Amino acid sequence: MAPKKVFWQAYLTLFFLFSISLFGANLSYAIKIGSISSVKGTRSNQLVGYGLVVGLQGTGDGTNSKFTLYTVANMLRKMGVTLSDTDIAALQPKNVAAVMVSATLPPFAQNGQKIDVTVSSIGDAKSLQGGTLLQTPLKAANGKVYAVAQGAVSIGGYNVGGSSGSSQKNHATAGRVPSGAIVERAVPSSMVSGDGTIDILMDRPDFTTSNNVASAINSNFGTIIAKAKSPESVIVKIPDTYRDNPVAFISRIENIDVTKHMSAKVVIDEKTGTIVIGGDVRILPVAVSQGSLTVTITNQTEVSQPQPFAKGKTAKISKKSVKVTEQKGHFFRLGQSTVADLVKALNAMGATPRDMIAIFQAISAAGALEAKLEII
Repeated sequence: MAPKKVFWQAYLTLFFLFSISLFGANLSYAIKIGSISSVKGTRSNQLVGYGLVVGLQGTGDGTNSKFTLYTVANMLRKMGVTLSDTDIAALQPKNVAAVMVSATLPPFAQNGQKIDVTVSSIGDAKSLQGGTLLQTPLKAANGKVYAVAQGAVSIGGYNVGGSSGSSQKNHATAGRVPSGAIVERAVPSSMVSGDGTIDILMDRPDFTTSNNVASAINSNFGTIIAKAKSPESVIVKIPDTYRDNPVAFISRIENIDVTKHMSAKVVIDEKTGTIVIGGDVRILPVAVSQGSLTVTITNQTEVSQPQPFAKGKTAKISKKSVKVTEQKGHFFRLGQSTVADLVKALNAMGATPRDMIAIFQAISAAGALEAKLEII
């Protein structure tokens, strides 16, 4: 058997086994509230800045990156060195690279706390290996500076080469500075609203899960303190015993078990041929036919030899042949069944993942798939 066919059969078998285990289990399962939600007011913030990486070994920006030349000139001006326009044009910044610096400011970050930053080249630098990021202010969307970054850049790879060849590992024009930024401004945040409540936000909005969270909290505390406001929000009233200790109250809520609802959905990635099935997906009675048409074109070279004493010349002749093969169509009928039943039937037919994708799309278009079909 051809290796490619063995691979597809193994792929289909694995997919079938996964489906059987998925649909044979209870699709509603217990999970900690803290694993599927967050508390309003505890969000992170994105920061970004523009800076220079210096100390490169000839792998920095070239003269075509004019913004790098002017940035170097501005930096030198701040250091007390003034360059003329002629001097700026003559700069050779091969040991310098202009970069964008990005970071995520975690919730409740305080002055002096250190955070990691990511450094990415925006010019034509070949590598940031061995470089050092100079002091770079990091701003939020409101234009205010919340952190300042500086330090040695780690790219986790290399990019070396010469006239005879080159070698590269990982991405050499982007790297990180671990703990490279110091927080200079704390972001005001409040977990508790003015009326003494907290707002629990679902990571994935869902009516059933939101209602289950409210019910689990009320059951744990023995009183009605939580109410599902929307599919993504649960409002919880802080009891008097926790009025002065909201952290302990939130910690208790995060560790409560709740039944998470899985929606009926089939997600298809056409680029990779991946199919992921979630929830209690069922298929209404439907008939499915699957077949394929294969066209094979071959080009064979033959030699034409002239007869003895003839004045002809030996010549090469290209002979083409076209062969059309149509496999027999497979037609089968499904009653009220699950996707596992469909996969079992397709597996028996020898269908590839590409065939499965087309069949799922057709079943959904026919209105027989009791689930949302999402194509990414």
